[in-house]
Amino acid sequence: MANEKTFDFLNKNQREPKPRKTGITEIRGPYYAVMGKRYLNDIMETMGEHVDSLKFSGGSFSIMPKKSVQELIDIAHDHDALVSTGGFMEYVLTQGKDAVDQYIDTCKDYGFDIIELSAGFITLPTDDWLRLIEKVQEAGLKAKPEIGIQFGAGGDTAQGELESEGTLDTEYAVKQAKRFVDAGAYMIMIESEGITENANPWRTEVPAEFINEIGLEKLMFEAADPEVFAWYIKNYGPEVNMFVDHSQIVQLETLRRGIWGTKSLWGRVLTYKE
Repeated sequence: MANEKTFDFLNKNQREPKPRKTGITEIRGPYYAVMGKRYLNDIMETMGEHVDSLKFSGGSFSIMPKKSVQELIDIAHDHDALVSTGGFMEYVLTQGKDAVDQYIDTCKDYGFDIIELSAGFITLPTDDWLRLIEKVQEAGLKAKPEIGIQFGAGGDTAQGELESEGTLDTEYAVKQAKRFVDAGAYMIMIESEGITENANPWRTEVPAEFINEIGLEKLMFEAADPEVFAWYIKNYGPEVNMFVDHSQIVQLETLRRGIWGTKSLWGRVLTYKE
């Protein structure tokens, strides 16, 4: 049987079925590695139950054949996964208002579900960000602002360059996020740079401030390395929303299910469901 589970005699942490509101896993699509329909089909046929959304990164869809982009979107949808543009909007903004309008319309035509609104490399007034959220939602798509504390974040910028840029006040970033949630944003993506990436030591107080003010359900955390998502699960439980590379989906899900892990997590990740 296609949906028959393996090793059902073993206890595992229960997971809510899709569409989930917590414990969401978004995976990176083509960026660090090329991804075509056969590659994504392999991922979804084996791990699709654990993938809630597929994110194109770095504007990768803009340099791919239209047919290939459409195939990836269709495969994700066939497995009940949403599809996100990634944070390409900040590049589109440099092209002017008409380009922004056309970008949103084209994303809808292609079948994207989520438009991420990042501003890692640009300075964007909060009210303008709110106008973009409204514009995306008017098109029937989900707006997903990405917020970070590190200016110049994204594109694997070197740590030395980031340090010279400085960081944003966390309280201001949290207030921004609250305004976006109040405006109806689908979810807030928290950029890892300056928090757990290119930060020594990690600034673990930053995600704590976001979680304390907004709650876990409306936040998704980027985890560039397995030790990062292991830390989030250890501290905030298996139903924290995470964005990871597609190569890490199995490792992340074994932690969520409580069936594997590092020394500090092995056998300690538990849930209690009715």
